[in-house]
Amino acid sequence: MPTYETLPRVTTDLDRLTPEQRRRFRQTVAAFVEDLRAGAFRAGFRIKGVRRAPDVFELTWDGVGRATWSDGVPVAPGEQHLVWRRIGGHDIFDVP
Repeated sequence: MPTYETLPRVTTDLDRLTPEQRRRFRQTVAAFVEDLRAGAFRAGFRIKGVRRAPDVFELTWDGVGRATWSDGVPVAPGEQHLVWRRIGGHDIFDVP
């Protein structure tokens, strides 16, 4: 199971989402973690690097939702550590 942390801005981002968007994001994260374990991401997530931010990646959820993350320093041997950076719409790319 990967470990994770969130940047302080993620809390603000989550507060801006509707309850339904938060629910869908949490479902997406659960599926994302399954895919991490399996070693391959489903195509619907459209995971790719953020062009203007080296080492930052994005995933698309629910059609218009976006989340960015980077790899952090592992805190558990053999487990990936994620740093969630932003959650929201396309506007998160101003500061991914």
